[in-house]
Amino acid sequence: MKEKKKVISFPLAIIPLLVMIGAMVVTIVKFEGSPHVPLILGTIVASFIAWRAGFVWKEIEDGIYEGIRMALPAIVIIIMVGLTIGAWIGGGIVATMIFYGLKLISPSLFLISMTIICSIVSIAIGSSWSTMGTIGVAGIGIGVSMGIPAPMVAGAIISGAYFGDKMSPLSDTTNLAAGIAGTDLFDHIKHMFYTTVPAFIIALIVYGVMGRKFADGAINNDKIAGVLGALEENFMISPWLLLVPVVVILLVVKKVPALPALTVGIILGWLCHILLQGGSVGEAVNTLQNGFVLSSGNELVDSLFNRGGIDAMMYTVSLTIVAMTFGGVMEQTGMLKVIVNEILKLAKTGRRLVVTTILSSFFTNVAAAEQYISIVLPGRMFKQAFADKSLHPKNLSRAVEDGGTVTSVFVPWNTCGVFIFATLGVHPFEYAPYAIFNFVGPLIAIIMALLGYKLTKLTSQETTKHEINLKNDRSQHIS
Repeated sequence: MKEKKKVISFPLAIIPLLVMIGAMVVTIVKFEGSPHVPLILGTIVASFIAWRAGFVWKEIEDGIYEGIRMALPAIVIIIMVGLTIGAWIGGGIVATMIFYGLKLISPSLFLISMTIICSIVSIAIGSSWSTMGTIGVAGIGIGVSMGIPAPMVAGAIISGAYFGDKMSPLSDTTNLAAGIAGTDLFDHIKHMFYTTVPAFIIALIVYGVMGRKFADGAINNDKIAGVLGALEENFMISPWLLLVPVVVILLVVKKVPALPALTVGIILGWLCHILLQGGSVGEAVNTLQNGFVLSSGNELVDSLFNRGGIDAMMYTVSLTIVAMTFGGVMEQTGMLKVIVNEILKLAKTGRRLVVTTILSSFFTNVAAAEQYISIVLPGRMFKQAFADKSLHPKNLSRAVEDGGTVTSVFVPWNTCGVFIFATLGVHPFEYAPYAIFNFVGPLIAIIMALLGYKLTKLTSQETTKHEINLKNDRSQHIS
């Protein structure tokens, strides 16, 4: 008979999280260090508490490896995006996008335009990360060249990318949320309209107001002219190069998985580097590994283009692995579950339950450092509670998306925050005030829940069917 594990009490379970966050604040704010050591310290404390509670080292170690295993898809995407950025910069693709963006987009409308473009691309391909790693990189270059602060541009890019990610039937998080909650995918997407669309509209209005201060382009004309000149001098600019991102987008729309689609984009960018930009095979290969190197004499252009490659992503990869060791121990030893259960005690009514779920998903982003866990854990744990209050499971799926998917960008040690920092070059603390959609959405969801607006109840027929599904889930879990 399998030995029953001891349950770690709430006061003990919260200690590793408090230690980690305290160390994180001191390290980042006072010493301006990286989050690696605080996360390792939190992992050590969590492991010690679990060991004292009766867990053997093999169980703790399994939690660490399971956490890292969950992060492997993200790590592969991070590396592929690094390769894409290097290949597309070397191939002149990013330069071409920036060149025509500066020619065609008005500074006053840039933030709105970038938000809409990123949302369309993200809906089409179902990936906020791929959108930010391709269109977003060019967007940062265009915006900064216009004199718009990078954190503001990053906020617009993130808002558009995550709106599209939430509303796309191709998105992995959207499918995951619907699957965990036990609701139809398109019912889930339609139910998200009530919180997601208003948040997106508010974001566009705010970006429109922000953009008005950049309406007088005369201030930036010399800077823009300098950037355009440097681009033409150092790259072969052609609208034909825009076919590369178009091909990648079309492949994903045709339901080609992200990795093969990005691989095609990397190969095309690499060939453009050699055949169109005049680089040698050795230079093109080194760019994929070490990133692109440019000495144009224009400091702004050099700062925008000296990036990409596998090496540039290793900080992100290491932080992702370290973060997931902490999250893995917290999940495997049940400490995260104990904390979330304590939070669940606050949910006395259906309205409070939805609010609690939203807040729990955000808390899980902080504690487990992984967007997927912020969907899976609350979705799994609160599923029965929603059924007990006769709330339709699409309320649960929307709540974990509103609280988990979009708020992951605000946590510097979460895989999403880490990825954005590596890709766009802006720290989460800097872009946070400008990622309007990502914080307005959860606020609207909380207000709507407290008012009881669009909290769909189960019909008697749906209740019977849902109870059967819950029993099947429990039996499968036990087996």
